[in-house]
Amino acid sequence: MDQLWLWVGFNAFVLMMLALDLGVFHRSAHEVSIKEAAAWSTVWVVLALGFGGGVYSFMGEQAGMEFLAGYLIEKALSVDNIFVFVLLFTYFQVPPKYQHRVLFWGILGALVMRGTMIGLGAYLIHHFEWILYLFGAFLVWTGFRMAVQDDRAIEPEANPAIRLVRRVMPVSNHYDGQKFFSREPHGSDGRMRRVATPLFVVLVLVETTDLIFAVDSIPAVFAVTRDPFLVYSSNVFAILGLRALYFLLSGVIGQFRFLKLGLSVVLIFVGAKMLLADLYKVPIGLSLGVIAVVIAASILVSLVSPAAPDVPSPTAETEDPTAVPAQTFENTPDSLVQASDDQPPGEV
Repeated sequence: MDQLWLWVGFNAFVLMMLALDLGVFHRSAHEVSIKEAAAWSTVWVVLALGFGGGVYSFMGEQAGMEFLAGYLIEKALSVDNIFVFVLLFTYFQVPPKYQHRVLFWGILGALVMRGTMIGLGAYLIHHFEWILYLFGAFLVWTGFRMAVQDDRAIEPEANPAIRLVRRVMPVSNHYDGQKFFSREPHGSDGRMRRVATPLFVVLVLVETTDLIFAVDSIPAVFAVTRDPFLVYSSNVFAILGLRALYFLLSGVIGQFRFLKLGLSVVLIFVGAKMLLADLYKVPIGLSLGVIAVVIAASILVSLVSPAAPDVPSPTAETEDPTAVPAQTFENTPDSLVQASDDQPPGEV
């Protein structure tokens, strides 16, 4: 019963923070400034560390360190998400003031997906403990792949998610304010039809991107703790801070060129930790130290070494702020819908 109230109370807190975020602080669409992003990043980090302190006090030192290690892993791996978000927003020319809305609903969906995946992972580990070896081998393989491969190519027009959306309903070539769905004239008689806007397509791609990254990150957290609540809560705090971190780092994310190598080392380390668990159980303090040192070193080396080529800015102005690349929605009729005035957050 105590565990049940723990889950209920934590999720109630998360929902309250999300309601405050969208309903109060971001009720009207606006471009998030560096100052605002820094303030929100600080808020989420402080809340996460405060929660970790509560875990330390009420659940013990081991649990507190496990939460912190899981949070650090998730926070570091989320930087990879940010790089993809930059490319997606740049490709679809998403107006800066609408990017927060996409990330808000994308992260809300990610919380549901990750909660489901964590529950499934905990069930499998409880009933088939040998699956930890598969998780470990997968993480080692993923780490080596991340180290030797170039940045993941992003070709939105070839993404199956776009094809699926287009099969379900027509997609407009133009934004309609911050709406995910709109109406446009169809046929010679001027009848109106319901269409998905490019903003909805970007949302679908954000969701699928997070699902792909979650396949890497969730097993990594299970490497430092078997407690489903600690895995879930560390994931949630990292995800909740992802939007603010995006707006804080989107303009300079390309400068952290050695971070991906550092993340690959972390994945290989936690994967090896799982594979060798029966031979040697790595203390959680040592695990936390290794993860922190590797991530800090990769960031430091990135900052002091020559800068990598700039990542295209997702806030660059375009000739037509409502248009998206024509090839993305080829075979889709041109939309006559123009960008409208800002809509209240409750409308789609």
